[in-house]
Amino acid sequence: MISSINNSQIKNILALKNKAKVRREQGCFIVEGIRMFTEIPRDSLVKTYISESFVPEMSGKNIIAPETCEVVSDRVFQAMSDTVTPQGILAVVRQNNRSFEQILDCEHSVRSHCYMVLENIQDPGNLGTIIRTSEGAGVSAVIMSRNTADIYNPKVVRSTMGSVFRVPYIYVDDLEDVVGKMKERNITIYAAHLKGNADYDEGDYTKPSAFLIGNEGNGLSRELTALADRLIRIPMCGQVESLNAASAATVLMYESYRQNRRNLPD
Repeated sequence: MISSINNSQIKNILALKNKAKVRREQGCFIVEGIRMFTEIPRDSLVKTYISESFVPEMSGKNIIAPETCEVVSDRVFQAMSDTVTPQGILAVVRQNNRSFEQILDCEHSVRSHCYMVLENIQDPGNLGTIIRTSEGAGVSAVIMSRNTADIYNPKVVRSTMGSVFRVPYIYVDDLEDVVGKMKERNITIYAAHLKGNADYDEGDYTKPSAFLIGNEGNGLSRELTALADRLIRIPMCGQVESLNAASAATVLMYESYRQNRRNLPD
């Protein structure tokens, strides 16, 4: 049993928890909790840690054999955990790296031909919500600029409720170049924009479509906006000017889902 925070494995867990750079270098991230653990693809699981007090409970749940896990003291597990009330199980998981071509050609792309393109989304909660909603709305893939929040941040991972393991996604260095390549594939590009000249439900999303969602504070850059085939808006009542990024993305994703749902698999 590991009983010291100075243990090299524990130091590495803390680095994976707190530093995006370390997660990128190792190609791994951490996952906590029983529900999230059961969602992990087994070929992506690197190592599992359980707290000392969780061993008896785990034996009765038939989740994983305790002897295959590294047991740590409750005090050490508390330090490892990113939550106020740890559930007693934490895993190191391999990141799922794809190329842009794989994103567009993967089997998910036949679902709705709907893509979310995120430019510099910063809030972990917004990103996690968009990933989770993408699965629910049958989105084909999520494409993110390099300056978008880290999808492997523990807060983002938790808020996806397991969708991080199932929704295809990719970070790209040049979002403008990627959008150009999407247009070459006859994917219509819609920009959610305050200056939109059409309401969001006027578009035909039964054809391959992509929605551009901008930064929470600054919106879409002028350069990316200029690449859109159409600027669309979400009508607002009262004195509200706009929705936050995750809410706006949800409205657009579910309009696409509404138009495509009869053709989508269950």
